[in-house]
Amino acid sequence: MAGVSAVPFADKLNVFQVKNNFKIKYAPHFGMFKNSAGEDLIDQLKFMADNGFTAMEDNGMMSRTPEMQTKIGETMAKLGMDMGVFVVDKGGNGANTLAAGKKEYIEIFLSGCKRAVEVAKRCNARFVTVVPGDFERNLPIGVQTGNVIDALRRGAEILEPHGIVMVLEPLSDTPNLFLRTSDQTYEICRGVNSPSCKILFDIYHMQKNEGHIILHIDWSWNEIGYFQIGDNPGRKEPTTGEINYKNIFKHVYKKGMTENRTFIWGMEHGNSKPGKEGEQALIKAYQESDSFEV
Repeated sequence: MAGVSAVPFADKLNVFQVKNNFKIKYAPHFGMFKNSAGEDLIDQLKFMADNGFTAMEDNGMMSRTPEMQTKIGETMAKLGMDMGVFVVDKGGNGANTLAAGKKEYIEIFLSGCKRAVEVAKRCNARFVTVVPGDFERNLPIGVQTGNVIDALRRGAEILEPHGIVMVLEPLSDTPNLFLRTSDQTYEICRGVNSPSCKILFDIYHMQKNEGHIILHIDWSWNEIGYFQIGDNPGRKEPTTGEINYKNIFKHVYKKGMTENRTFIWGMEHGNSKPGKEGEQALIKAYQESDSFEV
């Protein structure tokens, strides 16, 4: 990252010192490099920047103090890093399901959106993750879908004036979750019809739920706003499982170049090995996966 010196921080910690010029905005999360950078969040941000990462995501940002949210935002701005997603607090992935159409559930969601606007201002975020909740199985699927669209339209009305995009994440954690596939999420985004409602395409979850990753990316391309990474099985860094991330990165990067579109890629996975050794192995895995030719 231009203008940021890797030497003083790296020398102090005696860790991996080679600056990487990644083609893609990969976004680690707090804790991913704590063995190398220490527990302090600001030191972790500096370590990420020193190693060439130009973004960061933090699912739990809304639970941090306003002072820490501001400090994180100001530090990332100085380091030239983009803020990735944080999760809109609506009571958990399966809770307060929007598919039910219940007023009390919708109000919890809308309250989360309003509070997310203030958090986003402090940390310079443009993307927030939304999970609609579980199925409401006593209702037909079309009615559930309509209920979700109606609720998300109201959320988009809150976020859109501030340039904030809620990215809907289909998940594989449990079959009870309403949002499961990229084509279902595409349909909902088209129904909401707002620039503040797009798809969070988490490749780990989509590999488990639907496969054919590149084809599904192409099908839902116009509604994708954000990507997340995790290999399968294990949900660890690229090169540790069955997914050919180098080809996926290359495909999205080249496709984006033709339309002047770039994405943040959240590194929502664990480390396959413990300690500093595991953290350096993770960096090397991203070096390898990012080494595609354009």
